[in-house]
Amino acid sequence: MINGIILGLSEHEVNERFDAIAGFADIGDFIEQPLKTYSSGMMLRLAFAVQTQIEPDILIVDEALSVGDALFQKRCIQKMENLRSDGCTLIFVSHDQESVRTLTNRAILLRDGTVRSSGPSADVVLDYRRQLHEDEKQYFAKLAEEAAKTEPVRQARGEVQPVPVGSPAVTDEPLSFGDREAE
Repeated sequence: MINGIILGLSEHEVNERFDAIAGFADIGDFIEQPLKTYSSGMMLRLAFAVQTQIEPDILIVDEALSVGDALFQKRCIQKMENLRSDGCTLIFVSHDQESVRTLTNRAILLRDGTVRSSGPSADVVLDYRRQLHEDEKQYFAKLAEEAAKTEPVRQARGEVQPVPVGSPAVTDEPLSFGDREAE
């Protein structure tokens, strides 16, 4: 009730939409329990159900699909697609690459508060994957560097040193990235 009123609905309007909200949230008898007894997932389900019942001009969804079962996630995606087709602007914040690619037309990749890439969602998702790959390479390079610092101690103890990973191959293919270690 409070969430609906904060969003601009009257108590009467919330009551009119209660069955739709409760049905979408699908939290069973917990709908009648105090909010303090809800899990974080249950709170999010109910909040999303209320938000989508007000038919917003702009809907901001920040990692909301990371909770709930597959059926609830599917209902959320369908609802967001319906809202978009009705003219609602969807701002979707997520690390879920496939959801970004399928739910959005355009995307922005942020890193440390800076725009690193923007454009068609599929292109930005590819840039994100490249970024993840570079982060992983740096992580393992740091581990190898730390291991090299302890080499004399390991040798003295008779421990085996890990084999260092070779340098990455360079490619000119626009949709390719990686070290090609398995090629």
